Amino acid sequence: MVVQLRYNYRITPDSAQRTALAQAFGCARVVFNDGLRLRQQARAVGGKYVSDADLSKLVITRAKATEERAWLGEVSAVVLQQALADLNTAYRNFFASSTGKRKGRKVAPPRYRSRKDNRQAVRFTRNSRFKVLDNGCLRLPKIGDVPVRWSRTLPSEPSSVTVIRDAADRYFASFVVTTAEGEALPPVESELGIDLGLTHFAVLSDGTKVTAPKFLRRCARKLKRLQQELSRKQKGSANRKKAVVKVARAHARVADTRRDWQHKLSTNIIRENQAIYVEDLCVVGLGRTRLAKSVHDAGWASFAGMLEYKAIRYGRTFRRVDRFFPSTRMCSSCGRVNDKMALNVRAWDCPCGSAHDRDINAAKNILAAGRAESLNACGAQVRPAFVPAPRTEAGIRPDAARSTRSVEGISVLQERASTSEPATEVIAA
Repeated sequence: MVVQLRYNYRITPDSAQRTALAQAFGCARVVFNDGLRLRQQARAVGGKYVSDADLSKLVITRAKATEERAWLGEVSAVVLQQALADLNTAYRNFFASSTGKRKGRKVAPPRYRSRKDNRQAVRFTRNSRFKVLDNGCLRLPKIGDVPVRWSRTLPSEPSSVTVIRDAADRYFASFVVTTAEGEALPPVESELGIDLGLTHFAVLSDGTKVTAPKFLRRCARKLKRLQQELSRKQKGSANRKKAVVKVARAHARVADTRRDWQHKLSTNIIRENQAIYVEDLCVVGLGRTRLAKSVHDAGWASFAGMLEYKAIRYGRTFRRVDRFFPSTRMCSSCGRVNDKMALNVRAWDCPCGSAHDRDINAAKNILAAGRAESLNACGAQVRPAFVPAPRTEAGIRPDAARSTRSVEGISVLQERASTSEPATEVIAA
């Protein structure tokens, strides 16, 4: 089974390389915007849709010959081609969503990129001949040898590398690699149902409760102080730019710590269970309620995505249970569906005589529903086949694991497994 993964590493370019990267970011942004403008103008006058090949000739090949865009030749041509590839992908996703071929939320048409965007990125493919040197540096065309902080070696030759600068002014190199064969873990007999919540981040069907770490809440006072300092700075000043970076770094540390903790938790669950079933929660809808801050702080969607791709990678079964399934109101003993219960009701008794903890009962029902849905007509387990690497990348700080040692709830899983997966690996299904 083929799975693509992203391995992210922190890079430390010098001042000259930062300038070269900034130029690459700007050229890719200009090519993207020029291509988008041409297609929008053709649509406004009722013209024909500009094809990918014609667009490449107009905004790259012919543009380099003009005086206004001659500076496009100062960066790698692969960077410009990949910017148009991103534009074409955005249009394909928009058309597929408009026609109903793409499921889920509606995708908006592409928008112009701004030099003020918090995240800037350029991608190099094998055609650009980037290379990982023996001294640990990453050689990028027309940029130079950039030092990389290697936390572990790559499992195979990367097919592409994306250089990212985030809002905290940090630089990352994100490599796309294909997993090697023979990564499936030994089969085990245990299966698990997971009920996600706010008080307890995850309640397992075996009775284990993982306390919600609430990383954002724990850093609320520091974030508040930094935001207040930012509001006092004059707009357009150098001090305001420094304050913006401080706020971004504080938020980045919260996100990195949460991601690191979720990686360790999801890896332990995958290693100890053959099948994992999770309720398909509507996070977007819950994010519009009065519990929005706590919902986003929990990070249910990213955790479920980690479970999904790790299950495929290590030969496990993962399935999402329908969000309308009455897991809370159904008795896990007799199957009776009771009336709706308020959120403050944490335990209830069924007329059959069974006493239930609300969350554990829901986890047991999710396990039973997942088992029923995971069997097809032949009795075989249904698993997804191919998981591509996501288009969007993110970085993880190498020292993010240090801030999770005092988090409540993580010791529950440490008692059951002594090893964990490094936090530098990021993928979304």
